Amino acid sequence: MKVVLCGAYGNLGSDVLKTLVRNGYETVAADMAEKDLGEEFRVPFRKIDVTKPETLKGIFDGADAVITTVGLTTGSATVTNYEIDYQGNLNLLNEAKEAGVKHFVYISVIKADKAPKVPMLHAKAMFEEELKKSGITYVIHRPTGYFYDIVKVFRPMIEKGEVTLLGKKPVHANVISTEDFADFIVKHIEDENVTYNVGGKETYSYEEIANMCFKAAGKEPVIKRAPAFLFDVLAFVNKMKKTGKEGVLRFSKWTLTEEMVGDTAYGDMSFKKYIEDSFKENK
Repeated sequence: MKVVLCGAYGNLGSDVLKTLVRNGYETVAADMAEKDLGEEFRVPFRKIDVTKPETLKGIFDGADAVITTVGLTTGSATVTNYEIDYQGNLNLLNEAKEAGVKHFVYISVIKADKAPKVPMLHAKAMFEEELKKSGITYVIHRPTGYFYDIVKVFRPMIEKGEVTLLGKKPVHANVISTEDFADFIVKHIEDENVTYNVGGKETYSYEEIANMCFKAAGKEPVIKRAPAFLFDVLAFVNKMKKTGKEGVLRFSKWTLTEEMVGDTAYGDMSFKKYIEDSFKENK
């Protein structure tokens, strides 16, 4: 089975690529730049820019399946989530349809359709709808979040000795490792017209996560709470200044104030142990 993996060299994409190779799939990696993952995982590479359909011509010829992890995850003053997450993936879908691809796998985000004012989510929800009506057999994965992302958010606060959470109510998440998620994606590559809300097997509140981070770092926990509307103010200011950070701020507020628990719990890796190991490495 031939699979074209778009967004092959991001954090998740790299683990999906490794999983595809280990499972014997004929794999083509497509991204804006190639990354060395070691000789074992060297596969044919195609340089693409999803905002430029001409760079996608012929990329899916002979392919049985497409997996796309493509999405704008950082602030940008030059491109928007609607140009990447929506239109970019739509360009991939149109090319896949033209090539007669049978399976299209899209990596979205949990509750993407519940936040029309959050561009990073709304753009994904818009593409989900295009995919569902495309006629191609699809799988939509909606992960709750990844181990490394949560630690990345908490680490600077832990280093400063104080964590600030949003709102008054506890919020929970069962984030998943990219390695486990990649295994789930590949196992379900040929499923037909389904959406999975995928998370790990451990569910914690953000306060519990903060306490685990403090403990792993060997520090006394200091946890404060701030009104969630402060992120709206910051987002508005960044929108006026055209910094490109508005979308990230709105997404951050969303994830820190919404329950992010997927009903499909999967994987063997422990988030608690990941936290312990992450801070141990930096002591």
